[in-house]
Amino acid sequence: MSLYFILLLGSFAVPFLLSFDKKLHFYTRWKEVLPSIFIVAAFYIVCDIFMTKWGVWGFNPDYISNVSFFKLPIEEWLFFVIIPYASIFLHASFVLYFPNIRLSKKLSKYITAIILILTAVIIALHFDKIYTVYIFSTLMLALLLALFDKTGILEGYYITFLLILIPFLIVNAVLTGSFIESEVVWYNDSENLGIRVLTIPIEDFGYAFSLILFNLLLIGRFQKVFTNKAKAEI
Repeated sequence: MSLYFILLLGSFAVPFLLSFDKKLHFYTRWKEVLPSIFIVAAFYIVCDIFMTKWGVWGFNPDYISNVSFFKLPIEEWLFFVIIPYASIFLHASFVLYFPNIRLSKKLSKYITAIILILTAVIIALHFDKIYTVYIFSTLMLALLLALFDKTGILEGYYITFLLILIPFLIVNAVLTGSFIESEVVWYNDSENLGIRVLTIPIEDFGYAFSLILFNLLLIGRFQKVFTNKAKAEI
C-alpha cells in the first residue's frame, strides 16, 4: 500500500464512519453530495492531467502505486473524491452543531472583495506562471459564483475553512515532502510563486478553498432540485 493511499485512507475513514452518526445523518445527503463531488472532480482532474503533462507538478514513483490513468496515479484520482468528502463532512458537522458561528454578511463581503482584488493583482503580476494563474483564476471564479449565491454560503465557509485547514496542512505537508525523505508530489517552482508554508506551495491553499467551495455551491443547487421535486410529488 502506497504512502499516498495510506494518507487518503486515513482522511476518509473517520468522516465515513461518522456519516452514520444519529444526529448528523450525513449519509442521507449522499444524493446531493456525491454528484457534486464527481462533477467538480471531473474539472479538476482534466486540469490535473494537463498540469502533469506540462511539468507543473509530478509524482514520486516511490510513494504511489503502479496503477495510473492518463499518467495520473490512481491515488490522485481518489484525492478529488476523498478529500472533498472529508472536508464537506467537516463543514456540515460544524454548521449543524454551531449554526450561529458565522461571519456577518457585511464582513464576509469585505473579505471576499479583498481576496478578489489580491488574486487579480497576483494574476496580473505573475501571468507567466501556469500554476499561479490556474489556482487564482479558479479561486476568483468560485468567489464570484458564491457572491451571487443567495444562501450566504461564504458567511459560514470562511469559518469552517479554518477547520478544514488543520487536516489539510497535515496531509498536504506530507504530500509535499514534510516529515519524509522526499515529496510525494513535486512542484516546478518556476510555475508558482515559490512561497511555501512548511513544504506546501502557497497556491495550494487557494486550491483547497476553491475545490471545496465549488462543491458546496453545487450541493446547494442539488438540494433545491431535490426539495422542489419532493414538493411536486406531494
